[in-house]
Formats: sequence, structure tokens, C-alpha cells
Amino acid sequence: MSGMSRRSFLKLGACAAGGVCAGEALSEAAASREAPDRPTITTVLPYPRLKLANSAQLKAGVEIRLTYPDNDSPISLLKLGKKAINGIGPDSDIVAYSRLCSHMGGALDFRPDTGAFHCPLHYARFDAAKGGLTVIGQATDNLPQIRLEVDGTGDIYAVGIMGLVYGRRANILG
Repeated sequence: MSGMSRRSFLKLGACAAGGVCAGEALSEAAASREAPDRPTITTVLPYPRLKLANSAQLKAGVEIRLTYPDNDSPISLLKLGKKAINGIGPDSDIVAYSRLCSHMGGALDFRPDTGAFHCPLHYARFDAAKGGLTVIGQATDNLPQIRLEVDGTGDIYAVGIMGLVYGRRANILG
């Protein structure tokens, strides 16, 4: 027999099993820090096609405030200056989002220095380059993103919404 006691053998086995579990948990945690380069919401609910602006009107980091699909739904149209998930245009950097926080409907402000929408009510932040991904705060849903199309003249059209706009039971007009 070896000189190892039963107690020492069980302690060594428990430490080895704990080390393996901790190693897997750390690798998963490191992988989860990387935000996906694909949209987390893929269902687009169609709304009437509406011209929002022309791409010549947009300046990097400056939002244009509009409404879509009706006057009760404020949105921001942005040229981010860097590639964005579902971005359109030659640089894939033109996006639009609902300006109503998905948590409690607070009116969001876009801040070019962070590249995010900020909620003044509970300090939630949504990343404009990553499909409206919730970065921090109490919001549990991402920011609804407006599906955009651009034609050959540079006119930008809204054609649908990915996500449920705050305050609506369903994303349908009526």
C-alpha cells in the first residue's frame, strides 16, 4: 500500500475536480465578455416603408431624431463612423434605434463619446454598434433596432423593427 491516507486521497480528488470546474467556468466567462458580431434578435416585424433621410444629411456621431412607425415612437438615425451590426451604407455604419428604453420607457440620449444610448431614469446603456446590446443597467432587453434600407440615390428607408418597442403589447400598428 502507498503511504497516502484515505482522507488525503479524498482531499486531493476534491481539489482536482474543483480545479477542472473552475478552469471551465473561467474560460466560459472570458468567452462571454466578447459581444457577438451578429444580431441577437433576428426577427424583423414589417412596418410600412418610410423615407427617413438621405445619407448626405448624416454626419458621424450626430443623431437625427425622427419617429417611426408612428408619432408615438421616437427614434434616432445615426452614422456611427464605424461598422455596426445591421448597419447600412457603404461603410455599414448607418443605424437607427427606438429612443424608448426597454426597461421603463425613458427617453434615451445618444452620446458619441461612448457610442451608446443612455437612459436618464436608471442609467441603462445600449451599444449602438452592437445591435442595441444592453451594456449595463436594469434593462433586460436590447434596444429595438429599426431595419433600414438604402437606395441608389442614398435615400434611407425604415422598413421594420427588430424587437418590441416599449409600451406596446405587440409590434403592430393599430
